[in-house]
Amino acid sequence: MKKLSNEEYAVIIQKGTEAPFSGKYNDFDEDGVYCCKQCGALLFRSEDKFHSGCGWPSFDDEIAGSIKHEIDADGHRMEIMCKQCGGHLGHVFDGEHFTAKNRRYCVNSLSLEFKSKM
Repeated sequence: MKKLSNEEYAVIIQKGTEAPFSGKYNDFDEDGVYCCKQCGALLFRSEDKFHSGCGWPSFDDEIAGSIKHEIDADGHRMEIMCKQCGGHLGHVFDGEHFTAKNRRYCVNSLSLEFKSKM
């Protein structure tokens, strides 16, 4: 496991949320893959990323088998976590009609590490 900064720890371990429009991957469009900041597991592909205007990186699909889904402590939202290490990523929402897949993974940039396609 990677050593986390205080801000990363607050989001990934303590299930916090970074401020909207503050994350480095919100307005980021390079080709590659997004990995778990804590353990390095592959989570999302750049071709599944889109601009939702919500203030956090948004994806309409996950890499198969990479994400664990659980009802959030608030009882209303679906929390998403890295299946490999359990690190908090954000939440997933259905039915918003942003893309044809009709799903939005709303992810904290602090939970992610980008690896460019070479």
